[in-house]
Amino acid sequence: MERKASRRENECEEKTSNSESSELDKDYKTSLITLNVGGYLYITQKQTLTKYPDSFLEGIINGRIMCPYDADGHYFIDRDGLLFRHILNFLRNGELLLPEGFRENQLLAQEAEFFQLKVLSEAVKSRWEKEQLASRETTFLEITDSHDRSQGLRIFCNAPEFIAKIKSRIVLVSKSRLDGFPEEFSVSSNIIQFKYFIKSENGTRLVLKEDNTFVCTLETLKFEAIMTALKCGFRLLTSLDCSRGSIVHSDALHFIK
Repeated sequence: MERKASRRENECEEKTSNSESSELDKDYKTSLITLNVGGYLYITQKQTLTKYPDSFLEGIINGRIMCPYDADGHYFIDRDGLLFRHILNFLRNGELLLPEGFRENQLLAQEAEFFQLKVLSEAVKSRWEKEQLASRETTFLEITDSHDRSQGLRIFCNAPEFIAKIKSRIVLVSKSRLDGFPEEFSVSSNIIQFKYFIKSENGTRLVLKEDNTFVCTLETLKFEAIMTALKCGFRLLTSLDCSRGSIVHSDALHFIK
C-alpha cells in the first residue's frame, strides 16, 4: 500500500512539474512580440517594449492604443523600418548608441517623437547640436619643418574627418619613402614635422632626407589635397595667403563643404 501511495505521489508531482513547466513555456512564448514596422519584422520581449510608461509602444502592448495587424497577425506600425532598429536598441540598452558616420539625426528625432520617447528625442537632439557645432569649427593640419615652422603648408577645413584623411595619406606616403628613417618626421595631433625642408632655385620647397634623397614636394601635397577635397564634395575657398598670387605658391589652403 505504501508503494502504491508513493507511486501516486510521484505521478502527481510529475504532473504538477509538467504543468508548471508548460505554464512557464506558455508565459515565455507570450512574452515575445513580433512587430511589423514599415515592412521590417522585429521580434523582441514584451518587457522591452513596455520599458517606458506612456510611450507609444507601451500603449500598444497594454491595449491603451489601437494598432492594426498585418496578414500574419503581427502588430503593424507604418513608420521607417530601418530606423526602428535604433529605437529598439535604445529600449534594450537604455542609451543612444549609433553607428559611426550616422547622418540621419533629424529623421531619428522625428521617429523618437512619434514613439513618444522623450528621453531618446532629447538624446538625438543633443547629439545633433554637438555635430552642428563641430562642423562649424575649423580644423587644421600643419606640415612643417621641425627647425622652422614658418616653412610649410597648412590645410584648413570645417570637417575633422577630411583633415584626418589627408593626414593619414601623408603619413602613409612619408613612411613608405622614409623606410628605415623613422626619425625623419614626427606626427602629433595636428602637426606633421619633417626634419629637413629646403628651397630649390625656383622656390619649390622640398622635403629631403639627410643624404638629399628626394621624398616629395609641397606642391604635390597641395595638388593631392585639392583633388581629394573636390572628390569628397568640398570647395576650395581661397588660399589663406594670396600675396603670392597663386595657389601653388600659397602657404595655406582652406576647404569647406
